[in-house]
Amino acid sequence: MNASDVMTKAVCCCSTNDSLQRAAQIMWENDCGAVPVVDAENRVVGMITDRDICMATYIQGRPLWEIPVGSTMAKHVHGVQETDPIEAVEALMSRVQVRRVPVLDGGGQIKGILSMNDLARHAHRSAGRKTNGLGDDSIVKTLAAISEPRAPARPKEATTKTASHPLSA
Repeated sequence: MNASDVMTKAVCCCSTNDSLQRAAQIMWENDCGAVPVVDAENRVVGMITDRDICMATYIQGRPLWEIPVGSTMAKHVHGVQETDPIEAVEALMSRVQVRRVPVLDGGGQIKGILSMNDLARHAHRSAGRKTNGLGDDSIVKTLAAISEPRAPARPKEATTKTASHPLSA
């Protein structure tokens, strides 16, 4: 089984010049939490997530419409090819700790996106049948690896100070 067998094919994208408001609108209208960022030739140049948008507006203290996607997006994107075996995609997702990867053609143009949700739905539909390496155990292992904390986000003393949180004033 290859990435193209499981990926979501209808993918909406944005550009680096779009505002975070536009990216959030795409996510809302398409019920997704990540949007590939493409250039004029439809090649992936970044990814932006709902978390990226929240953190950018919180840290910068500016409205969504004032912040360009290009200043917030992840610029180092791990993509896969349509023909990549699903086991290789899962291994990549585990290793780089991402829940979604863009599926690209040979020229780097977006063809789809493959998410943990796609893997889980496919495994559920295939329950009881041979799934060519995509089973409940592999999905659980991949999700566990992705969810493993990378490093403490803040010093321990800062996590106990709730009164100084800017939104609690």
